[in-house]
Amino acid sequence: MSEQTEIKGVETSETRVDTFKFDKPNPIKGYPELHWQGKKPFRYTQYYPAQLKETHGELKDGWMNKLFWGDNLQVMSHLLKEFRGRVDLIYIDPPYDSKADYKMKISLRGMRITSDHMAFEEKQYADIWTSDQYLQFMYERLILLRELLSDKGSIYIHADDHKVHHLRMIADEIFGPSFHRNDIVWHYFMGGKPKRFFARKHDTILFYTKGSDYTFNEQYHKRILPYKPGLGSNEELEQIKCKACNGDSGVYLSTVKMDDVWDISGVFNMSNEFTDYPTQKPIALLERIITASSNPGDVVFDCFMGSGTTLVTAMRLGRKFIGADINLGAVQLTTKRLIEMSNTQYDVEYVGRQAGFEIYNVNNYDVFRNPIQAKELLVKALEVQPLPSGSIWDGERDGKMVKVMPVNRIACKADLEELRLVFGDPSLEKRSAENPTKAVLDIELVCMGHEPGLAVELQKMAHPIKINVDVVDILKGRDLQFKRDSEAHVVVEKGKLVIKSFYPMNLLSKLSMEKTMIGDWRELVDSIMIDFNYDGAVLNPTVVDIPDDKNIVEGVYPITADHGHIRIKITDLLSESIELDVEA
Repeated sequence: MSEQTEIKGVETSETRVDTFKFDKPNPIKGYPELHWQGKKPFRYTQYYPAQLKETHGELKDGWMNKLFWGDNLQVMSHLLKEFRGRVDLIYIDPPYDSKADYKMKISLRGMRITSDHMAFEEKQYADIWTSDQYLQFMYERLILLRELLSDKGSIYIHADDHKVHHLRMIADEIFGPSFHRNDIVWHYFMGGKPKRFFARKHDTILFYTKGSDYTFNEQYHKRILPYKPGLGSNEELEQIKCKACNGDSGVYLSTVKMDDVWDISGVFNMSNEFTDYPTQKPIALLERIITASSNPGDVVFDCFMGSGTTLVTAMRLGRKFIGADINLGAVQLTTKRLIEMSNTQYDVEYVGRQAGFEIYNVNNYDVFRNPIQAKELLVKALEVQPLPSGSIWDGERDGKMVKVMPVNRIACKADLEELRLVFGDPSLEKRSAENPTKAVLDIELVCMGHEPGLAVELQKMAHPIKINVDVVDILKGRDLQFKRDSEAHVVVEKGKLVIKSFYPMNLLSKLSMEKTMIGDWRELVDSIMIDFNYDGAVLNPTVVDIPDDKNIVEGVYPITADHGHIRIKITDLLSESIELDVEA
């Protein structure tokens, strides 16, 4: 990969767009290169603007930590303008292609759970891909991640047995096999007990660096080894009794350098770290990585931040951090954990002296709360006529065959591969032979952001069959209603802000509840934030009410004497929010 990124301005009919170009990596003689159906070079990306939505805390030495809600390819394309070559450590826990849906239990706040309708499981994300889609997805993102790394930077890629062998080859291609440092085995003590194979109780973390002169702080740990009489005194050894050996022999603790097999417990439901977010990783794991490959003040980045463990740990250890996720629930959970960390007296040197953080949106992803349900909602909103199950198409509309592309990320050319089978249909080939100059199939691709040339690529794939292709990008000029807005009634009484009622309509629908069934609206609330001097653009809350699972929000808040424009944000258990202006 080239050490230089070319930035050019591309004029469009609407505005000037900054485009970042990358050189194609040269094949390395003697090393294999992974190929897949539809592998496309990733040689440029465009700049995507970001909208600042919230701030928490204060600027520190000219720095604010950052959270982004959006497709991480778009987020990284945004970050290139300012942060190319400035990120010192990257940790990612990307999808594994595990063929599973990951869910999180949603239940009412407080202790009043007396029936099944007060709790349900909500899908957070799907990890189901075709192999080609997955490999192209990771290939493009790893290229951008390398561009963001500083010369002293390192990247840790977390994976399991599903795709780690493929990711190793892709990473070798992008970073170079000589910059592979370790395959770290994270061994944990949780998991099933299979009968016909060994229990799978480890993940692999691929450790690469940008260059040869990289940050690495040696790590040490205590290891229990057999005690042998006559070893003599050694300040590194501490003889201890071995109860398991019935006194016949002993063991000693030896302080040794950390190797590449790590025994660290996962996060179980009785842990004080537990958030119930699927695939949550333990703080101890991230502490080891961040301590080893960065120093206080360095920039740490996680573009699959999930429950936010990387960012929480970076804050504890005095690192600057940037995080991103497409899942709104992940952004909400990470925000809560960071606020809790900032407001709690931890025995950690750096907490309390860290900069605050900002929350940005990249692109208009708030049309969906949860991309998992997006396809169903899109088909309904666009009035697409569904087809029988098993069809490669998602429906038909106005004589066009409709295919809904992945909407939790930019649709890319690799996503078209599953349509290749369509063009081998004998009836289609016959119609094309009879009318070679006429389009024999009209196709509508529905997406939520897409790379250029999607329609042309599909037409090339269909050749010699002639087709018409329309790309419907719902982020551009589409006024579609995908969810029912929440409702709230907020008043001012005796110098206090009082929330009289709150009706999160989508949450009530999932609970099969009507407005009249709500006992205490506060049981439906995840957090309340109030900005008593709202500037009309960015929420900077001075009151943040985030209860734990066994408690509920207050619902009544004193108004500050120096208040100005008041704005309140109420977020429900599904991470959907309503923001209201209040006259005081």
